[in-house]
Amino acid sequence: MAGGCCGGSQDNAQKLDDRGWRRVLWIALAINAAMFAVEMVAGVTAGSASLKADALDFLGDAANYAISLGVAGMALVWRARAALAKGLSIFVFGLWVMGSTVWMAMQGAVPRAETMGLVGVLALIANLICAVMLWRHRTGDANRRSVWICSRNDAIGNIAVVAAAIGVFGTGTGWPDIAVAAIMAVLALSGGWQIIAHARQELRGAVMPPQTGAANLR
Repeated sequence: MAGGCCGGSQDNAQKLDDRGWRRVLWIALAINAAMFAVEMVAGVTAGSASLKADALDFLGDAANYAISLGVAGMALVWRARAALAKGLSIFVFGLWVMGSTVWMAMQGAVPRAETMGLVGVLALIANLICAVMLWRHRTGDANRRSVWICSRNDAIGNIAVVAAAIGVFGTGTGWPDIAVAAIMAVLALSGGWQIIAHARQELRGAVMPPQTGAANLR
């Protein structure tokens, strides 16, 4: 009887946790979608590589949150597959940012430091809100961990964008902006690789057949 009560409590706690997880994802999805539009317009207007990179990162995160909402409550294998898809998309995004950064470095344009700083601070506040909400969900399966890694990297990237704005203002050159965009590309590549590795580990565990008693005796 006691065992049944404990099991029911655990199930209820899991359901409450899942509902909280979905609610946080919906809020984070709305924030990231809005910030994508703001940063992309600001990045084009200011001619900033780091703002454009961060804007596309917001778009990627919004899509990742939508995927996470779609697989929430599904079997581990499906959550791991979703995490693998997200990891691959983040890795590809990192490659794109790196290529775009090299191209903008060759152009030699100087972005508007004031716009970079203002939008960078706004983006940092948005990502800190998401990071605080997602903190309690940072452990668990690869899908949840992937969302936390995205949020963590975004906050680090926003701090770097603000630093780039200060650098552009102080030096009068676009190199601080280029350097930060390159750092964001490395963060995306590193985060994507971590998510891919974790998801592959979960997939191997999910598809591996259980050992039978006879096999254990051999």
